[in-house]
Amino acid sequence: MPRKLALVIHALNTGGAERVMALMASHWANQDADVTLITLDTAETDRFPLDARVRRVGLGLMHESRYPWQAVWNNVARIRHLRRAIRKSGAEQVVSFTDNMNVLTLLASVGRAWKVIIAERNDPRQQKMGRGWDLLRRLTYPRCSALVVQTESVAKYAPRLVRKRPVYVIPNAVMPPAERSDAGHVLAGDRRIVAAMGRLTAQKGFDLLIEAFARIADRHPDWMLKIAGDGEERRKLESLAESQGLTQRVDLCGWIDEPVAFLQKADLFVLSSRYEGFPNALLEAMACGLPVISTDCDSGPGEIVRHGTDGLLVPAEDMEGLAQAMDRLMTNRGDRERLGGNAAEVVERFGYDAFFARWEHVLNETTKTYK
Repeated sequence: MPRKLALVIHALNTGGAERVMALMASHWANQDADVTLITLDTAETDRFPLDARVRRVGLGLMHESRYPWQAVWNNVARIRHLRRAIRKSGAEQVVSFTDNMNVLTLLASVGRAWKVIIAERNDPRQQKMGRGWDLLRRLTYPRCSALVVQTESVAKYAPRLVRKRPVYVIPNAVMPPAERSDAGHVLAGDRRIVAAMGRLTAQKGFDLLIEAFARIADRHPDWMLKIAGDGEERRKLESLAESQGLTQRVDLCGWIDEPVAFLQKADLFVLSSRYEGFPNALLEAMACGLPVISTDCDSGPGEIVRHGTDGLLVPAEDMEGLAQAMDRLMTNRGDRERLGGNAAEVVERFGYDAFFARWEHVLNETTKTYK
């Protein structure tokens, strides 16, 4: 009999976790599993392709809550509709991504026979949900069948969340780019590119990146900074670039459909996050053969970047350290070529074959455990 799965996430339209879930759904559908992918948002907002065999259910419940009582009511409705959608899917196992969705999925699963595997896509030591959600997480997470995290450091913390439930570490994976552009990624006008990519949120530290770039911009008039992504901090970042006199040299590109094409036009990639899970953008940049600079968050980048071999690590929120690392690589083409040449090995270290093998192990083990 084919495996029956339901995959649950808030939407398929914004970032790394959503892209990974779309790939997982398509992979399992291609392996003849019966796959239903459920989101709180509508399917019309999807930005990531799915295999035609994936049953897509968009609940259309991403309503804004202006008042606390309204938030409670909206979440009760989400739980009710989510429970109905999972039951209708016939799933025997449910895979849920991201903290809020994990809570809602576990509440929707109370009294039901299906097994729930939850995945933390960030660092729960840093990513606060708010007092009410934190309480619900403490109450619901021990009801899961298994927890999947992305790094060993989060795995050590995880028993505080799920008590004696099994915890598995599955890092994100990356594919080699379909086409690779070699050295000399130069735009018209001979401008070299520092690239960054991610949601425009405080977590990603793009304010730190812009200020670090401002400190060295005069030394490198032939370089510009391009940041791909959307989010609530866009206006703040635009104002910051303007205040630094960098309006013509900092480009907030917005959402991009083809991140590989964006990265292949760059000469250097910088991840400036205050905290992370296991950043897809960093993996993708390295797979494109880019030298990288990353903040050394408590979780994620330090398990990807081999400092001095394929990139540079600087302490999180160390703006001066970030500026110095950027200055070094923007100045030294030889260092960029050496680090970039080694960076592409990330494809061998974090390939999709190992990623899906680990997920298959989790699914197989979870069928043996009592929910």
